[in-house]
Amino acid sequence: MITRVLTAFGLIACLLSIPTAATAAPGVPPLPDSFLWGVASSGFQSEGAGPDSNWKRYAATKEPYGNGVDFRNRYPEDIALAAGMGLKVFRFGIEWARVQPTPGSWNETELAYYEDVVRRIRAAGMRPMITLDHWVYPGWVADRGGWSGAGVVSDWLTYARHVIHRLHGQGAYWITFNEPTAYVQQEVTNGGVNPLLIPLMFDRLVTAHRSVYDVIHQLDPGAPVSSNVAFIPAAEGLVDLAFWNRIADKLDYIGIDYYYGLSLDNWSAIHAAKGEFWKVDPQPDGIYHALRYYHDRRPGLPLYIVENGMSTDNGAPRADGHTRSEHLRDHVYWMQRARADGMNVIGYNYWSITDNYEWGSYRPRFGLYTVNAATDPALTRTPTDAVDTYRTIAASGGVPSSYTPVKRQSVCSLVTLLTSCLFPPRAP
Repeated sequence: MITRVLTAFGLIACLLSIPTAATAAPGVPPLPDSFLWGVASSGFQSEGAGPDSNWKRYAATKEPYGNGVDFRNRYPEDIALAAGMGLKVFRFGIEWARVQPTPGSWNETELAYYEDVVRRIRAAGMRPMITLDHWVYPGWVADRGGWSGAGVVSDWLTYARHVIHRLHGQGAYWITFNEPTAYVQQEVTNGGVNPLLIPLMFDRLVTAHRSVYDVIHQLDPGAPVSSNVAFIPAAEGLVDLAFWNRIADKLDYIGIDYYYGLSLDNWSAIHAAKGEFWKVDPQPDGIYHALRYYHDRRPGLPLYIVENGMSTDNGAPRADGHTRSEHLRDHVYWMQRARADGMNVIGYNYWSITDNYEWGSYRPRFGLYTVNAATDPALTRTPTDAVDTYRTIAASGGVPSSYTPVKRQSVCSLVTLLTSCLFPPRAP
């Protein structure tokens, strides 16, 4: 009964106190000069000309993959575009299938390519953020059963150790597995793992992360290591039981991917489950609650938004009129609020530097630079409105203290269940 009373009181308080779009937003201080502004990409989604892999096989039944956006050959251009915005971090992924085409061989051309990616990132004044596994593994691993195969952890660690040995000492931030929960979901959906073996795949991802965390610290001392979580509103505590809770002592920073919120006045995240990302009504204040959720769980660890972005439908203006610039400014504002409230947010990556293959379709467009991969053979990088906006944000340490978010604060965000209802953020 007491719980019900508190819940009702919290909901009423939230409804009465929530600001509207016209309410003056409280000022926020800028983020420090040390803050890491960055962009993100991944291997298979961007590189093109992919070798045999689980996702090369999955893509055969989806929208044609073609040549991706050809990051494999255009990486100098994309790195220069990021540097031109004054950014400090460039995230990219290593494709296991490229560097180890067969169990006993290493492709020196592809290893040299990744070495040059790192070299160019550093020469442009940025730090590399290197993802070891962004949901893709070689065809020969798939033939052995993928993550349900008997020797997959050993095979994966052999690959990871080889890559770390080649790329250590470059000031990198490391990501072991991209969004492990979504990784498992994709494998089940595409037939890579039997649903009955979901616990086994999680067990093996946990073992691999814990092992490679130690390997990175041996081969690349001082390099920060994480595994970025896909923040799932109202369910994160349950989802964390399978992976995050089991590797929390083997993290140097907490990597968070935040895209969608959930609140009493916004249930549109259901569209994301159907792949219609452009129909989701953005909820920028949810990023504050996501940061607070993990800050409260591990107060001593820095927080890094590894991915955040907004989809359009094939590059067309959104039906709600919301622009990429507005989306970016609003989320940065709430990060500044989080930092002002004592959360140690150290970095932010925009997903993504260019449009890419969104796991079966080119229709969702998340890029700062749009690319018509399905219709433009030249794969021209065309800047969106958010390019100049991001350049200004990075130079200024965020949005001005007088900034008022375009999207109003949600009515009782359910990102962290009742916490955000009972204890909504207040003016700093």
